[in-house]
Amino acid sequence: MPYVNIKITDEDVSQAQKTTLIKETTELLSRVLNKDPATTFVVIDEVNLDNWGVSGKSVTELRN
Repeated sequence: MPYVNIKITDEDVSQAQKTTLIKETTELLSRVLNKDPATTFVVIDEVNLDNWGVSGKSVTELRN
């Protein structure tokens, strides 16, 4: 029972894009690892730019 957690920033990601991520991640695990799509879970977490950091700064700070 695979579980995949995708974390992305919460900026302009459409429902269609999220649907594609879920579908194609499931297909990848099925094709590469022979996992059953019926028991493959894909969760997408959208993270606010203030809560996503790199090099000691939030993405919001880095973009300013």
